[in-house]
Amino acid sequence: MVEILAITVLIIAIAVALLLIKLFFKRDGQFTSMHIHDSEAMKQRGIRCVLDQDSEARKEGKAY
Repeated sequence: MVEILAITVLIIAIAVALLLIKLFFKRDGQFTSMHIHDSEAMKQRGIRCVLDQDSEARKEGKAY
């Protein structure tokens, strides 16, 4: 039981360390946004956030 706990803590520590390394060595020190409305590739394909689509449909009276 102790071995499993130690291995789990070690894996989590390695994951956090790798995230911190990425954060420190990134130019702006920030992660890129994962939201659909911030993605240029999604905008080019015409894919939008469901919340934006819902609010537009409600304004136009087409929400079902």
